[in-house]
Order: sequence, then structure tokens, then C-alpha cells
Amino acid sequence: MGCCVMRVIMFVVCAMLVLPYLVLAKHAGITRHYKFDIKLQKVTRLCQSKNIVTVNGQFPGPRIIAREGDRVLIKVVNHVQNNITIHWHGVRQLRTGWADGPAYITQCPIQTGQSYLYNFTITGQTGTLFWHAHISWLRATVYGSLVILPKLGVPYPFPQPFKEVPIIFGEWWKGDIETMINQAMQTGGAPNVSDAHTINGLPGLLYNCSAQDTFRLKVKPGRIYLLRLINAALNDELFFSIANHSVTVVEVDAVYVKPFKTKTVVITPGQTTNILLKTKSHSPNATFLMAARAYATGPAAFDNSTTAGILEYDHQEHKSSVSTKNRKPSVLKPALPSFNDTLFAMNFNKKLRSLATTKFPAKVPQTVSRRFFFTVGLGLIQCSRNKACPGPNNTMVGAAINNVSFVQPSTALLQAHFFGKSKGVYTTDFPANPPFKFNYTGTPPSNILLNSGTKVVVLPFNTRVELVLQDTSIIGAESHPLHLHGFNFHVVGQGFGNFDPKKDPANFNLVDPVERNTVGVPSGGWVAIRFRADNPGVWFMHCHLEVHTSWGLKMAWVVMDGKRPNQKLLPPPSDLPKC
Repeated sequence: MGCCVMRVIMFVVCAMLVLPYLVLAKHAGITRHYKFDIKLQKVTRLCQSKNIVTVNGQFPGPRIIAREGDRVLIKVVNHVQNNITIHWHGVRQLRTGWADGPAYITQCPIQTGQSYLYNFTITGQTGTLFWHAHISWLRATVYGSLVILPKLGVPYPFPQPFKEVPIIFGEWWKGDIETMINQAMQTGGAPNVSDAHTINGLPGLLYNCSAQDTFRLKVKPGRIYLLRLINAALNDELFFSIANHSVTVVEVDAVYVKPFKTKTVVITPGQTTNILLKTKSHSPNATFLMAARAYATGPAAFDNSTTAGILEYDHQEHKSSVSTKNRKPSVLKPALPSFNDTLFAMNFNKKLRSLATTKFPAKVPQTVSRRFFFTVGLGLIQCSRNKACPGPNNTMVGAAINNVSFVQPSTALLQAHFFGKSKGVYTTDFPANPPFKFNYTGTPPSNILLNSGTKVVVLPFNTRVELVLQDTSIIGAESHPLHLHGFNFHVVGQGFGNFDPKKDPANFNLVDPVERNTVGVPSGGWVAIRFRADNPGVWFMHCHLEVHTSWGLKMAWVVMDGKRPNQKLLPPPSDLPKC
């Protein structure tokens, strides 16, 4: 008897000792390994074939799947003539800025025949993000989804879906994209608009000779599907809708939101949106188009075509009558807003709110230590005498933040910062406010020439930042999707017209503002964001319309180290590419 008691006691003691480690094992991340071979692949779209730069010969590229807390190791080997970098869009990269990816900001590019191991841990993030090339316009074909699942045993804060489906929007050009953008940058003209939009790399049946290149989603009736929407397009914000179906928005940019129903989703380049689709209770004798087309507000030409996929019901679940089987199913198209429906876009974005619960709090800074006011928009750049440019008085169109058009350095900013060799690479005098005040959304000033330079803002660790981004009407008012690397931010306010620093802050939402990494600055309006600079390194901020990035609508924040060891930027890896 005593022996049995002793055994029981020993078992209980062992269980108590082992149980905490089992719990830790359940919640501790694992290391996931991927290999990206950058190679050319012949692809045919719109009845024309061409070689494109891909990852592993796939277009779109392979899906990265991880859980919150996992460490991800991705070896990128460059087998093409183009230089390459990969950006893990939306991943916080806490203290691992060397893995962020923007060329000449956090790293020099991976040259032909070279490789680089991207090494980062996913901390405190769950949801849909994506990855893409971050040099020149190569992200037109080098992109893919990055899905972060919750930790094991942790449920979604919404009904468990029957199936999860990534839907990646892109653009397709018949010609060679790198040749096109290089010619445009040399001549000062605007690059050609795309020939098609795509869903998961396919243009869809509304384009010539593309019926076979149409994404099809087969669904069962009465089920819930989680659609992971990703806008990987270069230059087009998009409206997306599924004919005769409503969807429920549950997450944006890998952050849960208060669920709301809508028939149409607005999504800018660089943004992700998770939606729940509840299918009809029976299998209708119809197919439903899932369509996306541009939301465009600027004066320039844009791709006004529509990409479409097909949502079709599985009729095996409910046996149809003979008459229904013999009847050809009708094809239903969704009604999308007009291409320039700015009011719809604004109202959609105002519905986005953080959950702001005990489990998923909205950690918006309640007080601010630094305030910035940035104008974003277009202007003219004076060309040198030996270069003929198409604009008046030998100028070309440029883009800028606070009238500074960013000049890409030839050395990576992060290396220059880390090794204390910033002299001749960048200056720390980026203006906190526009150099001169004017009616930003009214009549433009007579002088619209831009300054150029590689300028940054330096922030002490943990600075609580408030940033107002103001669109301007110079050359034309336009929506600008601004993406901030290394951070999420809270969108505390937005509106049309000029921001009023005396009246507008009183209406800021400091309770449950949406948290994201890319926000659309409204056409002819402004948006206010707040974030805490708790991630040391050099962090790029730029318009995610690639044409505007090429023209200089970008800048960088340098966040200094904190005092504690876990508040300091880690040293660079030994295989960091050299310029």
C-alpha cells in the first residue's frame, strides 16, 4: 500500500515538474525553413509569352506559413541577372531590421550568383501578410502570401472557417517591366499602365483569350470561407466584390477588427484584408463573378480593366433536379463603385475599428512626444542641362514628402547608421513640417519645384509619434497608400480638405482606432496616425504606388537604441550582401 502511495506521489511530482515545459512547448515557436531560388520562367498571359523573374519558377510565388512565435529562415539564392531583395511586408522585424528587405535602406541587393539568409521571428502578430521583391519594379512578378496562424490551441475571434483561401491581386504587363520603367526614368515620362489586373496571377475571362486563365473557387453551400485578400498590385487601389454575396470584414494588415458586413471591399497596394464569406444554404444554378477593378483618383492614366474569378457551387452536395442540371447556369456580375468614388472609400475605411478587448487591446498612445505634419504629393524636378525632359523648362514629374524627393543612396542606410558612417550617405534634417504653408487641397502655388536629398528623421527609442499625412492638389489630388516598415500604427483620424490642427484633434479616436501598416491618404484629404518608436533600426516609409516611389515619394525614420539589451538593434549577419 505504501509503495503504491509513493508511486502516486512521485507521478504527481513529475507531472508538476514536466507540465510547465509542455505548456511552454505548446506555445513556443518552431523554426521554419524555406528556400527561394530566384529564376526566370516563361509565362503566357493575354496570348503572349515572356520570361519573368520568379521565386522557384512559381507565379505567384510560394506561400509562407508560420505560427505566431515561430522563427522563419528563408535562404534567397539569385540565379538571374537582376539584383534582388525580398521584403516581408508587415512583419515587425523587432531588432532584426537586417531582414526587412528594401534595397539600399536596410541592405544592399543580392547580386547575381549570391545568396542571403533572411532570419526573423514573428512576435505578437497573427493574420495575413505578404512578401515581395523590394527593388525597382520586380515585385510585379515576385510576390506571394505570408500567412501567420495563431499559436496552437488559440482560436480565431470569429467563427472557425471551413476553408481558408488566399486571393492575391496583381498587375500584368505584356512588355518587359524593367525595360519600361528604366526608359521612363531616363526620359522623365510616366511608365505605361498595366495591360491587365490579375487574381492569383490570372487575368480572368473578361480579357481576350483568357477564359482558361481564370481563378475558380469551388464552394459548398452553407459553409464559411475565410478569404485572405492581398493587394500586391503595383499602382492600383482596388474595389472587390462577389456577385450576389455579402462578406464580413474581420481583419486588416494582420490585426483583428470589429466585424462588419459589406458588399464591396476597398484595398490599396500593400494592404491585406481577411473576409468571411458565408455561402448560400443551397446550390444555386448560377456562377458568380468575383471582380476587382481600379479605384483611381489622380490625373494620370490608369488600367481601367476588370479582373474576375469565378465562384461556383458544388452541386454534388445537394442533388439538383434533371431540369436544373440541363439548364445552363447564369453568370452573375457584381456591381462595383465608379472608379473615382472617393466617398465610398472614405466611408469603408471609417468602418474599420480595432477589437479593443482585454484579449486584443488597442494600444494607441494616449499622449504624444513628437508631432509631424507631412505633405504628400507630386511636383516637378529640374533636370540637368545634358538631359532633355518633357516638362516645362526642362523638368520632369517627381513626388515628395514635405517637398523633399528622396534620392536613393548607393550604400544601405542601416549599415551607415549601425557603423556610424552616415556622412555622405544621409542627413538628419528631414523637415517635420512643410517648408512653406499653402492651401494644400486648393489652388496650387506657382512654384511647384521639388527639392531632392537623402534625408531622415531621427527618433529616440520609445518616442510616441503623431503623424498627419496631408494630400496636396499639386498636379492633381490623389489617394496615396503610405506604408511604414517596422511598425504598426493606429489611424486616429481622417478627413477631406486641409487638416485643422486646432479643431480636428478633438475628434481623434483614441479608444478603438484601426491598427495597420499601410493607410490610404484620402484624395484631397488627410489622415492622422500614431505609433510608438519601439523598434531600433532604419525604417522606410513610402507610397505603395510604385510609380510614386520611383519618383521619390519616400523617406526613412532612424530609431535609436534603447538602454536595455533587448532594446538594441542586433549586429548584422555575416552574409549580409555588399554594395
